[in-house]
Amino acid sequence: MSFKSIAKSIIITIIYAGIVYYLTYPAINITSWGFWGYLTGVLLVFTITYIITNARISIEELFNKKPMRSLQAYKLLLVIPIIWITIFAVNFFISPFFQSKAYYNRIKVDTDGIFEEEIEEVDFNKLPLLDRDSTLKIGDRTMGQMSELVSQFDVSNQYTQINYNDEIMRVTPLEYNGFIKWITNRKNGIKGYITVNSTTGTAKLIKLKKGLKYAPSAYFNENLYRKIQMSYPTKNIESINFEIDNEGNPYWIASVVKYVGVGLRRDVTGIIIFNPTNGKSKYYPLDKIPSWVDHVYEADLILEQVADWGKYGKGFLNSIISQKGVVETTTGYNYLAQNDDIYLYTGITSVISDESNIGFILTNLRTKETKYYSVAGAEEYSAMDSAEGQVQQMKYKSTFPLLINLNNNPTYLVSLKDNAGLVKMYAFVDVTDYQKVVATDSSKGIEKAAEAYLTEIGEEDTSIKIEKEITIQSITTTIIDGNTYYYIEDEDNKKYKVSIKVNKNILPFIKEGDTVTIKYNKEAEVITIKEIKN
Repeated sequence: MSFKSIAKSIIITIIYAGIVYYLTYPAINITSWGFWGYLTGVLLVFTITYIITNARISIEELFNKKPMRSLQAYKLLLVIPIIWITIFAVNFFISPFFQSKAYYNRIKVDTDGIFEEEIEEVDFNKLPLLDRDSTLKIGDRTMGQMSELVSQFDVSNQYTQINYNDEIMRVTPLEYNGFIKWITNRKNGIKGYITVNSTTGTAKLIKLKKGLKYAPSAYFNENLYRKIQMSYPTKNIESINFEIDNEGNPYWIASVVKYVGVGLRRDVTGIIIFNPTNGKSKYYPLDKIPSWVDHVYEADLILEQVADWGKYGKGFLNSIISQKGVVETTTGYNYLAQNDDIYLYTGITSVISDESNIGFILTNLRTKETKYYSVAGAEEYSAMDSAEGQVQQMKYKSTFPLLINLNNNPTYLVSLKDNAGLVKMYAFVDVTDYQKVVATDSSKGIEKAAEAYLTEIGEEDTSIKIEKEITIQSITTTIIDGNTYYYIEDEDNKKYKVSIKVNKNILPFIKEGDTVTIKYNKEAEVITIKEIKN
């Protein structure tokens, strides 16, 4: 064994390690799978070069397993399996089999949520009606109108849902359109980003005075992921989202996670706010994150943690055998805006699938505050099928539902789209009874659709109804959204309205001068009759 052969092995290994690190930039952290994969490659290269230079054999001899002059060198190869056996052994002992309670406690869920008190009555001016697919189409159309940019840049598919100055929006940056376009445009950077109002569908291309230098589509040192990871080499960086602050300045928000063992029980410890125009960044622990940031926790992380909460509350064996009290999330999720934050919504159902939910959770994606609301009802896909069934002849496809508080009742709202992806109708579906569904032409607006739904199913009100006898002075009929309504004026000139569905056997036959008994919930300029009889 000579110093020269060892030095040669070290130099080759250093060159290999440097090139691979630059290309893959793994976190230098013992809890990261990427680190151990990288280290394994480095050790393997060093061992092979060391054996070859020390034993002075050919490559053919090495792979044909011919006798070695120095069998001692091969002991280095034992290091790699020992490392991986140790990793899997440690992970096994901190797996749910032994530490199910730790997995259950990954997320704190407040189970005392009261829907009617804590979920605000829906404000249709702040409702994200556009789903991601519709937003993509709008963004592409907006970009297509900018002839000077469309040949140089693409639109990123990021479209992060944010709450921007009390407006619900999706934001996404432009991207370089390939390597050559990066070379020709990198001096001035990416020209701007697109915003799409999720309520109105209004899209804007925001042009920047100083372009975005760092982006996922940039190359070498200007690649966003490489830049952030190499700036914080020991941190485990997972999701990176594009957001804008309250002044419209663009930033990339990178979530930093920690693991227990290697790659287990991940959770967020803070974020890195990265300025793509100048490459400056700063790490913020969870208690110091600015309020304008909306996405600290990714949806898949929340769903993973909620799944563990629902599975391991009574231990690992219970989750496999008796499954008492075991619940799981439904297969979809959506975003809601409330109190200047973005919330993740998903249903909770029994582990034995029965197409119904036992409740749902709302998680604040900035703080991870999570509440469970016990509201038994239809599973989201059942509601989607019910909405599609209302207009089956049109073959419209339903979006994943938004859960809203409509008239103090949990209600699903879906958009029904044609084959071109255009929203043609809105449908409201009662959560507790998905047979109660009303679909309305989207051209009439969301508020008209809500009115049609409430009229169709009858507004639920548990207050004591007022009963009185009136004499009809005048009566007229009109048709609204395909439903017949009767407008009545009594002898005291009070005005009433009543749907034909309240009493189909009486209303078509009543006339001026008839005396009827009615019931209603409250006084109004035009009173809505809930019951009517002769």
